[in-house]
Amino acid sequence: MALQLPPLFVQRMQDLLGDEFQSFMDSYQQSPHAGIRINTLKITDQDFQHITPFALRPIPWCPTGYYVEEGTRPGKHPYYHAGLYYIQEPSAMAPVEALDVQPGDRVLDLCAAPGGKSTQIAAALQGQGILVTNDISADRTKALAKNMELYGVRNAVVLNETPEHIAEQFAGFFNKILVDAPCSGEGMFRKDEDMARQWVNHSVERCAMMQQDILNIVAKMLAPGGRVVYSTCTFAPEENERSIAVFLDQHAEFQVTPLQNAEHFAPGHSDWAQQVEHELQAGTSMLSGTALDVDHNESYQPVSTASLEQTAHSARLWPHLIEGEGHYICVLDHQGEAEPVANHPVMNINPQFTFSKTYTDKPKRAEKRPSTKDQHDWKSDRRSGKKSKDYRSDAKTPSSDHNESLSMTEVIQEFTDRELNLVWSQNWIHFGGRIYQSPITEQQLKGLKVVRPGWFVGTIKNGRFTPSHALATALQTTEAKRCIQLQSNTTEAISYLKGETLTIEEQRVERATDIPPKGYVLVCIDGYSVGWGKWLEGMLKNEYPAGWRWT
Repeated sequence: MALQLPPLFVQRMQDLLGDEFQSFMDSYQQSPHAGIRINTLKITDQDFQHITPFALRPIPWCPTGYYVEEGTRPGKHPYYHAGLYYIQEPSAMAPVEALDVQPGDRVLDLCAAPGGKSTQIAAALQGQGILVTNDISADRTKALAKNMELYGVRNAVVLNETPEHIAEQFAGFFNKILVDAPCSGEGMFRKDEDMARQWVNHSVERCAMMQQDILNIVAKMLAPGGRVVYSTCTFAPEENERSIAVFLDQHAEFQVTPLQNAEHFAPGHSDWAQQVEHELQAGTSMLSGTALDVDHNESYQPVSTASLEQTAHSARLWPHLIEGEGHYICVLDHQGEAEPVANHPVMNINPQFTFSKTYTDKPKRAEKRPSTKDQHDWKSDRRSGKKSKDYRSDAKTPSSDHNESLSMTEVIQEFTDRELNLVWSQNWIHFGGRIYQSPITEQQLKGLKVVRPGWFVGTIKNGRFTPSHALATALQTTEAKRCIQLQSNTTEAISYLKGETLTIEEQRVERATDIPPKGYVLVCIDGYSVGWGKWLEGMLKNEYPAGWRWT
């Protein structure tokens, strides 16, 4: 059945596009374009070219992005489970490229779930710097946290917060911020027919007001000389150019910067925003398909011509002009003098850390315990008005019981010496026995709803350390004392991903001559980590999480 577009939307696009309208409508007869983006945290783009099971065609605006042929099922290949690529709509790769993330940056992805853009940011950071990735929906943060784990991200914090609360803790902290703003979703109609059916329930004006509020809060979190990239997946000028113009009028320290790869896209329509402004002043906004009485709309403020004209330097991605869905992108650069960005390597020197006595603390009775089924349920206080006490860092203040503190250090270090070729850095945070490496301090997380305070490396229970799946997926083969290689074109790899026990001869356990075969083994597919196994006497006990298994 052909896609049914809302009549008011069709009429508005005809008014806006004029001679281009028929080409625009013809694009809805085409299938959406499928793409994958190579995860350079685990494999180089060049190396993936040598092993790719798919026919690839480059996406012009993303150096690691590729179109895949229609009917290809990249989610049904072991490489997907190894985190070698992310399945992503091609246009959605453009905003992070515009953000120009560099190793060592401090980055906020404010509206991040399910995590495609966050994994793209993490790959650009290359394990250096800080990524705070957030979504206001608690349910959606589960997918966000899982993707951070699947793609081997070590330096990310996952939040479930409002922008206002994040700004309280991170004022002037980030030098790069991505705002993939909630919007009316018009650019996704071809990809998601349900969005077209639900369009009549959206208010373009309400979306625009929310976007302007978000941008105002974001400005408080940006360091001088930093960059904000604002993006939507809608065509409405009220939510795009005009939202930017409103922000510019209120923040003279920002200006719009043209995209570096602007040649691939159409320019922003400042003239459409100007038309919207005239209609708002007249008391109606027929471009959104609805009438708006601005005489009684106290939130309405006239927008300056100078700010509207700047939006011509933003970019629009049209489905009839590129192989991708509809998007809008605007780069906003702060004109203050940028301070040098400190480098925050994930792995550094041999650690000198201790655990405070509070590692055994239980969550407050009102808190739900972390689920053993879902590894991403780490949370702080529930807005009780009190600062969270549900997690603890390694605490530079020594424990009152030196022996207990020392024993916890020995637990971690003993496991590391026996199973890993790895040294630790950053801040240790532990909660209910769950151990995290965080790229930021415990103090910065106080009072926030935290899904993951950092890289979840394992749990301690009864004096025993158990490594997490997230630890395995982020490791290189050289960082584990034992590895087993499975081949992607064999049933053995699928059997492991299904959670089955494998028969593995001792000689297949790759290790140094002085390392016994018995113990934790990093299971790899074609050389890339997918999870843990425990080898004993020719049998590999499968440690692949039940919720992740191949179905």
